[in-house]
Amino acid sequence: MGRWRYTLGFVALSVALLVVLYKGFGRDPHEVPFMLKGKPAPAFALRALDSGERVSLADLKGRPVVINFWASWCGPCQMEHPVLDWGAREFGSKAVFLGVVFEDTEDNARGFLQRHGASFPQLMDPRSRMAVDYGVAGVPETYFIDPSGIIRGKHVGPIDPQTLALRIRELTGEAPAAPAEATR
Repeated sequence: MGRWRYTLGFVALSVALLVVLYKGFGRDPHEVPFMLKGKPAPAFALRALDSGERVSLADLKGRPVVINFWASWCGPCQMEHPVLDWGAREFGSKAVFLGVVFEDTEDNARGFLQRHGASFPQLMDPRSRMAVDYGVAGVPETYFIDPSGIIRGKHVGPIDPQTLALRIRELTGEAPAAPAEATR
């Protein structure tokens, strides 16, 4: 009787593990469901790190907005920074790019930007109020807001150039580029 109990327990545990694995396969680990998707982006008004000017979401209405939360102490943020810098230069005429310094000091953020460059405004989020409003769990996280102020997506972790370009095309309503056909 005891041997059957262990066998049934092992079978039940194996089935449960297979169900968990099955549900996880085929999903993009960077596509994190969150409650703000399809909802108006939370309003903010923050000070730009370089100029001290106030930047608000209300002032950006009518333009797509890409918001990246980052920190100087974040290794993945350092890897991602060149992609966002490229994206701001490549797509800056189509979308507004903003960086938001997350739980870091102004001095550390300035040092990071002096070493790595900054082609788009960086905002200070004192006491992480904006991060809380957006539901930031860690950095880097990138949010995509359409011209009407609706959050259309969120990318968790370092973003790659292809994903960034695709998200910008989705925000601007541009058709994705057709794949190049092979020549013979």
